[in-house]
Amino acid sequence: MGEEVKENTINRDCSSVANTMGDANHTVDSDVKYYTLEEIKTHNTSKNTWLIIHDKVYDIRSFLEEHPGGEEVLLEQAGGDATESFEDVGHSTDAREMLIQYYIGELHMNDRKKESTTETLITTSGEGSSSWTTWLIPAVAAVVIGIMYRYYMLEHKSS
Repeated sequence: MGEEVKENTINRDCSSVANTMGDANHTVDSDVKYYTLEEIKTHNTSKNTWLIIHDKVYDIRSFLEEHPGGEEVLLEQAGGDATESFEDVGHSTDAREMLIQYYIGELHMNDRKKESTTETLITTSGEGSSSWTTWLIPAVAAVVIGIMYRYYMLEHKSS
């Protein structure tokens, strides 16, 4: 019960801070702040560093000096979407859990990348065509090799 009171107090504090900011770019929906891509782009310096990872916004300025890969790597991505770079490096579970403490909000719905339906269709049709090609190509290759072997053996027997 004590935890519920503490959690509700934190949620009220967050929403009151968001409401007093008066910025049109911030909206309160279940105590989540939404930031536009334009606003995030302005936070690209070593004293004010924000990143987007998986449509979540992180203020990582206090982490710059602690980053094992150096602060330059983070500053290159500052003010933008670092999802691909973050995933390419293959961060540990601990690194992913550390992100929680730097979380400040979400990327506004209008600025999120939309998944392409053509990619899904291509992937689906690719899976269907690969099922018959996985056995057809080796079968054709085996038949050709068999014919070549028989032809070669018949030629050597007759000579």
